Amino acid sequence: MTDRKITVIINARNAADCIEPTLKSVGRGIFDEVLVCDMESDDATVEIALRYGCRVVTFPKAEHTCVEPARMFALQNASHDYVLVVDADEIVPRALRDYLYERLTEPEPPAGIRIPRRNYFLGRFMHGTYPDHILRFLRREGCRWAPHAHAIPQVEGRVESIPASRHDLAFIHVPRENMSVLLAKADAYTESERIRRRERGEKATLGKLMVKPAFVFFKLYILKGGFRDGTAGFIRAAYNSFYKFVSLSKMYEDRIGLADGRHPDIDSLAKE
Repeated sequence: MTDRKITVIINARNAADCIEPTLKSVGRGIFDEVLVCDMESDDATVEIALRYGCRVVTFPKAEHTCVEPARMFALQNASHDYVLVVDADEIVPRALRDYLYERLTEPEPPAGIRIPRRNYFLGRFMHGTYPDHILRFLRREGCRWAPHAHAIPQVEGRVESIPASRHDLAFIHVPRENMSVLLAKADAYTESERIRRRERGEKATLGKLMVKPAFVFFKLYILKGGFRDGTAGFIRAAYNSFYKFVSLSKMYEDRIGLADGRHPDIDSLAKE
């Protein structure tokens, strides 16, 4: 029989400077269990988690550049049938907590719920990225989470979405991001995506390189109202467009066999 308790899972790596507001929103009896899956932090992340009464498990950092390889490990270590997956820089509103427990009183709760997220960037709420629905409330049974950047978990059963109009139920996402961090993430995450796209046989063409990054900017800045966010909104839309460009460019490198940056016939070039 499925239990109606919730384990909050927080995947973390060197999150001591941001995890405490997250723990204040979920720990010390607010949820049935808080499980911190730490990727070998060398700061005070684990000590802070223990202070808030969390259970801590460790996943080897190795060469991983994103948290997704640790997602399934954390799911397997949760004590309860339902989990709420939260990043270390996200805050869970009390209204969301109450909503999720209320849904679990239903005779047949959904197997997953997509939750909107209010993203903040350069000190401002980003209209252009809202509602940014993410599938983070899950029934563990039958769930699969692929180990690549931005992977979407696969669940068995009905999945619902919280309406975008319910701002009170949205995650509050306040990431530790400046432009240096964002550029490093673009390189690391697109490298993870490169492997997945290569396995799926996806290819980048000149048309995709010209159109897709431009559409990302148009969608965020114009269609979704990023222009209302001033300079920060313009920078965010431009960055997301750049991210798409980098991802497609790496796919093109794979297509022509130059992913390692080495020209295949460099000796002949020297003779020209």
